[in-house]
Amino acid sequence: MARSRSSVLRALFLLGAGLVVLVLLGLGTWQVQRLSWKLDLIERVEQRVHAAPVAPPAPARWADINAANDEYRHLRLQGRWLHQHSSLVQAVTKLGPGFWVMTPLRLSGAALDGQVVWVNRGFVTQAPGPRAPDDQDTTVTGLLRLSEPGGGFLRRNDPAAQRWFSRDVQALSAAHGLQGVAPYFVDADAATSPLAGQSGALAHDAPLTDPVGGLTVLHFQNNHLVYALTWYALALMVIAAVWWVWRQDRRGASA
Repeated sequence: MARSRSSVLRALFLLGAGLVVLVLLGLGTWQVQRLSWKLDLIERVEQRVHAAPVAPPAPARWADINAANDEYRHLRLQGRWLHQHSSLVQAVTKLGPGFWVMTPLRLSGAALDGQVVWVNRGFVTQAPGPRAPDDQDTTVTGLLRLSEPGGGFLRRNDPAAQRWFSRDVQALSAAHGLQGVAPYFVDADAATSPLAGQSGALAHDAPLTDPVGGLTVLHFQNNHLVYALTWYALALMVIAAVWWVWRQDRRGASA
């Protein structure tokens, strides 16, 4: 009777250990697949960033824009600044604390005439002075970025008070009463910055009131290999534990 009970417990132990090993191996394999996906995504983003700028997506494509296929795509926009609708978004960059200058650009051109795209013109440490709407077209190049709804960490956007902690395109548009606005914004590159070619000027402590572009940080967390090795190591530990129990059981049986 005791031997029969012991055999049942041993079988249940082996069954449970086997299921745990299968789950751990499955998790490890899933992380390997995620690693392959992440490396492919990083490669595609690098190609987009360094590709020649292209026209912005037409309104018919706006609903399909997503991170995997569109974020960090290099765009060229042409239109007129709507400076009276600019907003400052709190930010911290390698130049210190300050603000992103978000200004809508009313596009020109047959396919996009009249549509609006928010442009992050760059970083300032001090609010720039007011500017009137431009009466001439300008060309902007930069990277497509997805909207950042809600706010920052533990800080909600306050549109009524014009306090912004994230680049929330929908909220910015609603606060300024803008219609026909693209669901993304564009990070202007360094060539668009008024300080382009004047990198030496950034070394001084004088307040920056002209937006400094080209500060987009391309950062992708990629810990999938570490996770995969961890799950596989845990699976090996369970297998080793089962082997040790089996060995001790055999020794006890032969004693």
